[in-house]
Amino acid sequence: MITYATLKDKPQEFLAATSLTDNEFQRLLPVFRDAYLVGLSTTTTLEGKVRRRKTGAGAKGTLQTMETKLLFILVYEKTYPLQTMQGLHFGLSQPQTNYWIQRLLPVLRAALRQLHVLPEREASTFATQRPQDMPADLLIDGTERRRQRPQDASEQTNHYSGKKKAHMDKNLLLANTQTDWVEYLGPTEPGRRHDKAMADSDPIAYPAGTTLGKDLGFQGYEPSHVVTYQPKKKPKGHALEVGEKFLNRIMSGVRIRVEHVIAGVKRCRIVKDIFRNLKDGLSDLVMEIACGLHNFRISNRHPQPTVKLLDFVIQSNSR
Repeated sequence: MITYATLKDKPQEFLAATSLTDNEFQRLLPVFRDAYLVGLSTTTTLEGKVRRRKTGAGAKGTLQTMETKLLFILVYEKTYPLQTMQGLHFGLSQPQTNYWIQRLLPVLRAALRQLHVLPEREASTFATQRPQDMPADLLIDGTERRRQRPQDASEQTNHYSGKKKAHMDKNLLLANTQTDWVEYLGPTEPGRRHDKAMADSDPIAYPAGTTLGKDLGFQGYEPSHVVTYQPKKKPKGHALEVGEKFLNRIMSGVRIRVEHVIAGVKRCRIVKDIFRNLKDGLSDLVMEIACGLHNFRISNRHPQPTVKLLDFVIQSNSR
């Protein structure tokens, strides 16, 4: 069985299993505990039934401590094993494992929200909700995630990506070029949708003076009050000029940052491997958590973004 007591003294194994260091785990733990206790009531159960006993009475589960609960859900998000294997690691049956996954994923998202590391989800309020002193140098890109082939014929068509030759879920993502922060995550869409169509259907309210890097998938996407740039496409039957090739190389050097950010998000295998959980809304939930964990790691490992984020949190709490 995997336990926090045995894993915390093995830094490499701890990082590989959770994507966090032990220090980061300890910073997340008290917020996770508070988020977990919010849903508990002294009068009703989680299912809404009237309690016959006090909170905590009855048989004690295997995931007794809060450290074990947080470790359980982080290991699942990072490694994404079969639920049977996840249960074997923690001494649970498959139905018990499924119960705790459904129970703890929203708790983890709530904890990351309290830490102000989740990306913005509302396109219309993006400009007002982001930290005002954070540089507005952004990169936009679409990221696709493999999923199981739907049984419904129309769903198969909607989720099939001709580009990837597989059934996919898809999100738009805005990354900051200077901080590697995921600032905005769009809603989860079927893999068939084009990047520009997704951006047009849910217009993002950018701060004035934003610079936005994009690839050729966003050809014609020109939001107001935003300076955009993208590589020059080679004309059919002609070669690019030397100056155009030089500018393309410069833009590629900047745009690689968004690929690095997406790779950081997909450090969680649950958004990299074929997604098997078919419950409505779960694909979007795990992607949001993966982005939040990426931002949480960035805020702990890069001093400059952390200072700006803490200033924003203080200003938000004082208003």
